[in-house]
Amino acid sequence: MRIRTVGLLALLSLVCTTAAQAHHSFAAEFDATKPITLRGTLTKIEIINPHGWIYVDVKNPDGTTTNWAVEAGSANTLLKRGLRKTSFPVGTEVLIKGFLAKNGRRVANGQTVTFPDGKDFFLGSSGTPGTPEGQ
Repeated sequence: MRIRTVGLLALLSLVCTTAAQAHHSFAAEFDATKPITLRGTLTKIEIINPHGWIYVDVKNPDGTTTNWAVEAGSANTLLKRGLRKTSFPVGTEVLIKGFLAKNGRRVANGQTVTFPDGKDFFLGSSGTPGTPEGQ
């Protein structure tokens, strides 16, 4: 019985450690000195934890298209703000402001998303620059 309990505790510890490593702070992954503005077409949205994700096709100057992944706040945070998956219709052109990833990939931390009708949503999670929590 004691061996089972120790084994169960070890397994639980491993699972908790793995989950904690999957979450990161803004400063660990994004560069607050590199703001970016993306204008593109929504291709997908995921309202999941630990962060929601918006995917946008952005046209490059040479005519090619690059898909960007934009990190948003947690699912719970987005839902508390009244944002639902239906708030982001795929195929809609949007303007996203945020900050570039430090690793150079086509990933950004989203601060706001603006729709053609002028509707604006705050996407940032706590600690995002320009927010009360991020000051």
